[in-house]
Amino acid sequence: MERYQKLMIANGFMVMFVAMLAGFMLIFNLVGGVEVWPGKIIEFSVYGTTDGWVRAHSGGITNGMLVVIVALALPKLALSQSMNRFFAWGLIYVAWSFTLFYWIGNAAGNRSLTFGDSQLGQSDWLSIIGFLPGVPSIFLAPIILYVGARALIRQVDKD
Repeated sequence: MERYQKLMIANGFMVMFVAMLAGFMLIFNLVGGVEVWPGKIIEFSVYGTTDGWVRAHSGGITNGMLVVIVALALPKLALSQSMNRFFAWGLIYVAWSFTLFYWIGNAAGNRSLTFGDSQLGQSDWLSIIGFLPGVPSIFLAPIILYVGARALIRQVDKD
């Protein structure tokens, strides 16, 4: 179990690191470049929208923290070895697939929220790349959290 905790914490930190990079992209998007000296901005543009970078930044931080917090709670769950493995790798997958979704969705025509065209825009190859890895996560995340909650409730009932 300690191995899974270490893997989860390391991946949670890496997801948060990528979210911090999204924070830089947010700043570059807002400022229109990078300020190298007070009042001196080297202008350049970055893809995506301000709202998209806010989501990539705050969503990534939240997902990374979730993985770290759950890793620290893992010993309290008293899961079997196979469930620990499913729990750890499942949550790591969820965090990374959502990170990919945030970054690619910010460049996709329909924000990678559907395979096809939607009211948000037309589908393109980025839509599919951003949406496809996230589809399993939509189901995995609540299942994983339910498994953890159920394990703890069963322990409380025994006490």
